[in-house]
Amino acid sequence: MAARVGSSAVSWTAAMPALALVTLAATWGRDISTVVVVAVGVCLAGAVLAAVHHAEVVAHRVGEPFGSLVLAVAVTVIEVGLIVTLMVSGDSSETATLARDTVFAAAMITCNGIVGISVMIGALRRHVAEFNAEGTGTALATVATIATLTLVLPTFTTSRPGPEFSPGQLAFAAVAALALYALFVVVQTVRHRDYFLPGGEAAEHDPDVHAAPPSDRDALLSLGLLLMALVAVVGLAKVESPAIEDGVEAVGAPHSAVGVVIALLVLLPETLAAVRNAQRDRVQVSFNLAYGSAMASIGLTIPVIAVASIWLEGPLVLGLGATEMVLLAITVVVSALTVLPGRATLQEGGVHLVLFGAFLFLAVSP
Repeated sequence: MAARVGSSAVSWTAAMPALALVTLAATWGRDISTVVVVAVGVCLAGAVLAAVHHAEVVAHRVGEPFGSLVLAVAVTVIEVGLIVTLMVSGDSSETATLARDTVFAAAMITCNGIVGISVMIGALRRHVAEFNAEGTGTALATVATIATLTLVLPTFTTSRPGPEFSPGQLAFAAVAALALYALFVVVQTVRHRDYFLPGGEAAEHDPDVHAAPPSDRDALLSLGLLLMALVAVVGLAKVESPAIEDGVEAVGAPHSAVGVVIALLVLLPETLAAVRNAQRDRVQVSFNLAYGSAMASIGLTIPVIAVASIWLEGPLVLGLGATEMVLLAITVVVSALTVLPGRATLQEGGVHLVLFGAFLFLAVSP
């Protein structure tokens, strides 16, 4: 098992988060050379791998679906902090759509990218990827509802000009999103926990499931190192953003593509964790990570932004454009057809990956 505490990997996984934080402190807010950009990228990759390792240690100690929940919420909380920081320190005209672009990118990355690659890996190993339709369907329904309430409705409301909510509408959407996310956490971890657990013959023979869990001390140490690694991942992604902006500008892509690239970097820990679980025939855990991350990204970001808008100046644009709404609608339809049977083939995985590719292509060439 990759997360076995007694392995030789513990030394570098313990040192990497600290090294990444030192690199972050040394480069934050400074102009850096090309060589330093490459070094920061190496530290970023190391922090991602360390985060995945420590997430697995914590997940094995607390069990599913708590392990997936810990990683999804931890990444989202740090990501929300980064969004608010950028909105407070940046030009209001440039940050008006930051929350919308980041949340939508996270939804597309998780619901198409992570789900697609997880289904492909699971289907390649066992011909058919199997998961629990009840739990996955519940997660998908919650993601679709929260996304519609917060990202689609602002385009059609008339209280404010443009794709914006009025203060009362924003408050309602924020409360509704947070309430639905909190209700889902209760359903996932208490009322219907069995709906979100990996099952079937593969789970019965999975050595990771039956391995002795780490001690409380090791789990707490890994939790602390996980948080350090995630702070480093998000922070180093921000440090890399000027180089990313230069690259985006060089290829003639719109500025919103920068947010997509940063979202891809921030979601790397969940992506790698989902891939590793799919390789172990635990596609349900991969889906927990994917839909849990999408739900947390929307359900936690929008309420925080709603509160922050009290002192933030300038407009807060949440409504999606026509192209993004089409992508969101087809994603919901395809996802429903994928998860409701409880089984998926290479075809379903391929469809999700094509949708993910379409999102990336249109982000660069709208």
